[in-house]
Amino acid sequence: MTEPVLRYIGIVHSDISELADAPKNYTESDRTGTLEIFSEYGDALDGIAAGQTIVVLFWLHRSSRNVLKVYPRGDRSRGLRGVFSTRSPVRPNPIALSELEVCSIDGNLIAVKGLDMLDQTPIVDIKKKID
Repeated sequence: MTEPVLRYIGIVHSDISELADAPKNYTESDRTGTLEIFSEYGDALDGIAAGQTIVVLFWLHRSSRNVLKVYPRGDRSRGLRGVFSTRSPVRPNPIALSELEVCSIDGNLIAVKGLDMLDQTPIVDIKKKID
């Protein structure tokens, strides 16, 4: 079996620089930021408009990949659980998902609300939210 190839399509610009400052989930965030999509993927943005909600997949480049059990949301009273049963950022393939409101789009820059990602987090993909 060949190894999969993952290509980043862009990068996040946000005011969140430390893990401790990041909201636990996009559902708890009203933070704004910008998704910069690399120019070679610009045509793929056709159809995205202000007011839409998009699903964005991120590569959590600063997350540990060797932790298999965590305390959900850091709450030790809940006991250890396997990372696949949580939304923990530490996992073998640190892929995160957020649903973000598009505030505006200007060329290859998408201004969004609901951001819970660190500045410079790589973007893996963008999808239309299922209505």
